[in-house]
Amino acid sequence: VGSRMLPGPLAALRACARVACNRRSTPWDAGELARRAARADALIAFMPDRIDAALLAQCPRLRLVAGALKGADNIDAVACAERGVRVTVVDDLLSAPTAELALLLTLGLLRHLRAGDTAVRNGHDGWRPSLYGGTLVDGTIGVLGMGSLGRAFARQLAGFGTRIVYHDPRRLTSEEEAALRLTWVPAEELPARSGCALVLLCPLTTASMGWLNTTRLRRLAPGAVVVNAGRGSVVDEVAVLAALCHGRLAGYAADVFAFEDRARRDRPLQIDPDLLAHPNTLFTPHLGSAVRRVREAIEHAAVQSVCETFGLRSRERVATRGVA
Repeated sequence: VGSRMLPGPLAALRACARVACNRRSTPWDAGELARRAARADALIAFMPDRIDAALLAQCPRLRLVAGALKGADNIDAVACAERGVRVTVVDDLLSAPTAELALLLTLGLLRHLRAGDTAVRNGHDGWRPSLYGGTLVDGTIGVLGMGSLGRAFARQLAGFGTRIVYHDPRRLTSEEEAALRLTWVPAEELPARSGCALVLLCPLTTASMGWLNTTRLRRLAPGAVVVNAGRGSVVDEVAVLAALCHGRLAGYAADVFAFEDRARRDRPLQIDPDLLAHPNTLFTPHLGSAVRRVREAIEHAAVQSVCETFGLRSRERVATRGVA
C-alpha cells in the first residue's frame, strides 16, 4: 500500500493478509513502491502511484491492483492485462462528493467567494455595491463528461433550475436526458453554449488530454467561468492563464492539476506560480473525495477486492498472501 490508509480499512486488510503499508503522509516514490511490492500478491493503489510495465516487471507475483480511486489513468490497464493482473476501481462512491465539490467551486467563482473573504479579512466595514457576480439560478452550464460524476452533478443542480448542455462521447438515452434535464451538444459547440460556466468532469484519456485549449477558450461565452474537477491535464493550464490575463476567461477553479497526472511523463512539476497568484482563481487540494466516511468506504471497497480475488475472509490470518 503505497499511500497511508485510514485505520479501519487497514485493520480489515491486516486481518486477512500480511501488509506492507506506507505510514508517512507522503506517498512512496516509484523505486520504494517497486521494492515494497516485489513479493506482493496484491497492490492497493492510490492516485499518486504509477502502475506501469516497469513496476509490474519487478513484481512477478502480482495478481491484483485494487485501485482506491475512480479515475485509473495512473494504472496501465494494457500492461496489467498482458501480465494477467486484475485491476479494480471504485466508481460510484466518489461521484456524489466530487460533484458536490464541483458545485461548491462553481458557486465560489460566480459569487467571488475568494475576493469576498479577502475583503472581510482586510477590514471590510460593511455593505458596498461591489463584487457583483453571476448565478446558477435560471442559468446555463456546460458539462464535459456525463458519466456517473456528471450525472451526480446534474442531479445536484436540479434545485437551481439550471439548464445543462453537455457533451460525452457516449450520449445518454432520451429518457436519461429528460430525467436530468440535459441537452447534448457536439464538443465544438459546448464552450459557446456554456452561458455561465463550463464544468469539466471527464476522465483523462488520449482524447481528453488538453481538451480545453486556446482555441476552445476563445469560443467561451462572454463572462463564463471554467471549473475543473475531473483531471488536471484535461485543461491546458498555460492557455487558461493566458485567457485569464487577457480577460477572455472570467475565472478558473480547479480541484485537480496537471502536475498530479502521473500517467504523463511530460507532466509539469508544479502549478504555475502566476496561475496561483491570479485573483480570478479558486483552488482546492484534490478535495473531491475528502469526506472521511466516503474515504473509508472507498478503502474498504479496495480491501474487499483483495479478499474476493484471493478467497480470503476478513478475520482470517493468511500468512501466504502479501499486500503492498
